[in-house]
Amino acid sequence: MSQAFTPAIAVHVAAAVAALGLGAAVFMNRKGTGQHRWMGRAWAFLMLVVAGSTWWIRGDGHFSWIHGLSVFVLLAVPLAVYLAMRGKVSAHRKIMKNVYIGGLIVAGAFTLLPQRLLGKMLWDALLPAAMARIEPAASAPAEFRAGVEAVR
Repeated sequence: MSQAFTPAIAVHVAAAVAALGLGAAVFMNRKGTGQHRWMGRAWAFLMLVVAGSTWWIRGDGHFSWIHGLSVFVLLAVPLAVYLAMRGKVSAHRKIMKNVYIGGLIVAGAFTLLPQRLLGKMLWDALLPAAMARIEPAASAPAEFRAGVEAVR
């Protein structure tokens, strides 16, 4: 893995985390209100930042399948806003729901895979701490106890 934690990745992660929380709030609140509109616009802006920032994030210098998802988000978000402005609420809702689920939840889950930069950082931080808390039972096989001690 040659990718380092760059400013583009920091912007991408910050916008994604903010969009995840704000998007959940938009979905839980009443629709059609002024609050929904300004929160929705802020969320749409964050999603455009998330998708746009991926063009400066390339593993091994190449684009990946995730950039296809970025194209979808960059096209779908403005379309959904346009549909809302035209009163086509059902189509707007469907697109925004798909962007939230696919662009944040699914993509975020893939980000946490151990071979990806953020996933590696997370698992490298969590696993040693978890392993330090494991106390193998005295009745556990000697090979297991030795393996736990070796990881510590």
